Amino acid sequence: MSAQLVSVLLTGAGTGLGLIVAIGAQNAWVLRRGIRREHIGTVIALCAVADMALIALGTAGIGALTAVAPWLLTVLRWGGVLYLVGFALRSFRSAVRPGRLEAEAPASARSVVLTTLALTFLNPHVYLDTVLMVGGIANQFGGMRWVFAAGAMLASAVWFTALGLGARALAGVLDRPSTWRALDVGVGVVMLMVAVRLALGA
Repeated sequence: MSAQLVSVLLTGAGTGLGLIVAIGAQNAWVLRRGIRREHIGTVIALCAVADMALIALGTAGIGALTAVAPWLLTVLRWGGVLYLVGFALRSFRSAVRPGRLEAEAPASARSVVLTTLALTFLNPHVYLDTVLMVGGIANQFGGMRWVFAAGAMLASAVWFTALGLGARALAGVLDRPSTWRALDVGVGVVMLMVAVRLALGA
């Protein structure tokens, strides 16, 4: 495996993680289900497969569009830089007022599935983050765009699996604002690093 391939794969993984690690509604849902051990395998599978499908859709769709209009790559490149910088700033702002988990009542298998799908597909940010941004950034890597996409997909699968299965063991740590503060700062740093790399065309 070449150094360039590993670099692109890790950049994809870092970008993917940075976009999904924040304590949004989806992550909080996975954590709650994991802590309660309620249908957690189903939740992990739905979240991971949905993310992979959206990443693939974005990578293929943006690739098809830029083949017809190459100038779109430049637009997406600088749009991505601005978005990532803004994302980093929001993460740093969230670190000032970190969130925490809240208790939730038991849920049936049907309601868990429906809620998971709703939190995934009815969230407009998922299309901006996963389809447009990840797809747009992936296509900056030309022939290695699918390597970048694979890194993002791998990061998604690992994150949701670790979050769901490790939730009960880490419940105490994850309910501390200081934990989310550290995560938000880390996400912000990663997003700034990817933005710089994108801006420099590295």
